Amino acid sequence: MNSRPHPRNLLLLDGGFAAVMLTIALAVLLAPGTPPASAGGTAAAAGLAAVQASCLLWIRRRPGYALAVAALAGVGLEVLCPPLGWLGLVNVPLAYVARLRPPRFSLVALGLLLLPTPWELVTGGWRDLLFAWTALGLGWALGELQRGHFQRRHDRQRQVLARERERISRELHDVVAHHVAVIAVQAAAAEDVFDAYPERARAALGAIHTAARSALTELRSMLHALAADDGTDPDGPQPGLAQLDALADAVRAVGLEVTLDRDAGAEALPGGVQLSAYRIVQESLTNALRHSHASRADVSVRYGDGVLSLAVVDDGTGPPRRIGAGAGRGIVGMRERARLLGGTLEAGPLPSGGFRVAARLPVAAERAPRTEVAQ
Repeated sequence: MNSRPHPRNLLLLDGGFAAVMLTIALAVLLAPGTPPASAGGTAAAAGLAAVQASCLLWIRRRPGYALAVAALAGVGLEVLCPPLGWLGLVNVPLAYVARLRPPRFSLVALGLLLLPTPWELVTGGWRDLLFAWTALGLGWALGELQRGHFQRRHDRQRQVLARERERISRELHDVVAHHVAVIAVQAAAAEDVFDAYPERARAALGAIHTAARSALTELRSMLHALAADDGTDPDGPQPGLAQLDALADAVRAVGLEVTLDRDAGAEALPGGVQLSAYRIVQESLTNALRHSHASRADVSVRYGDGVLSLAVVDDGTGPPRRIGAGAGRGIVGMRERARLLGGTLEAGPLPSGGFRVAARLPVAAERAPRTEVAQ
């Protein structure tokens, strides 16, 4: 769905938590009057704390094994430095496991860690036992809350994609219907002039060939979408790049200064590509106006080497529209349109200020056919 953080960003985040975890452990170990008393014991405890913290760097790939290693390292920390907490800081890896795995897995892990906690009554007292229960319980609860929040957000994104795919499939249906209509009209024209005007008949057959190839391309895109009838009215002509001027004028009328720079030849591209390009520009300008509080937006449309490139850059200062918010026609919808055509879309704030949406849409079919009938 392309909404998850990049693996490199996740590694940096986990590394930050591991560094904080190790810092806390070392602060407790090096505090005056805290066991172990010998330098060798302190070094061993520091090594075990480093092992326990480093588990966060690979816990996303192997949560069960990472938690087991963290618990084993915590056994040594419990022996060498009981003030550090029950099994060291194992509640942090436990929170990760609860975040990454469903309760049927994380609750078993929690139970296994709680099972030996009565040992605290031997080495400490009721206060240490309650502290162990509380730390482990809070770690699991925090991870479970994060897992539930992520699951709800994931479900909302799935709903967004489902609605957007329905809308895309209806629009592409109209585009394909147009190509089929062209085929029917040109076939009738070719039949009428086949004997008297063979050259005109040949031109009509060429138009049929081009329209058929374009229709097949649109059908491939449509079959990837989840077609469903939700009772909305899909009638009416679908917009293309030729309507970008009218779109820019409409946006200017409500206060957003728009500059439009485009290649004229792009208007001869297949209808499905034009439709997706128009919708991406439309949504980008809408977000700039409603959510980024922009006063200016620059739109660029370029076609070359079989790729239609779009860029919409605004000078907005407000926060970008959150993915999954609203009626489902935001960044998620734009990415889905690009993906269904085999393209890509990037959206994000610029270092110098403003927001940028850039899309690359490959054009696999020939240029869109003309709709004139051969005479």
